[in-house]
Amino acid sequence: MQRQETQRRNTPRPQVKAAGGPARRERTKPLQFFKEVMAELRKVAWPTRQEVVAYSIVVLVSVIVIAAIIFAMDYVFTKAVLALFGVET
Repeated sequence: MQRQETQRRNTPRPQVKAAGGPARRERTKPLQFFKEVMAELRKVAWPTRQEVVAYSIVVLVSVIVIAAIIFAMDYVFTKAVLALFGVET
């Protein structure tokens, strides 16, 4: 018990700012913000139309394969549980 009280007394407390909170950063004007956004978007390496089509096909095929696997597992487990409990469909 004594040890815990000693540790509490020795731990430094967080300092509180005089204004009650952290200092505020300067606000960016909306026009400047959009200029910076456009400048960053110019730096982006955008994919070509062929790449977008290829990636979309890969995603669709992956979704179909995973959906088929989940369907098959659900079907097998459903049949197994129904057989285990002796329920006929």
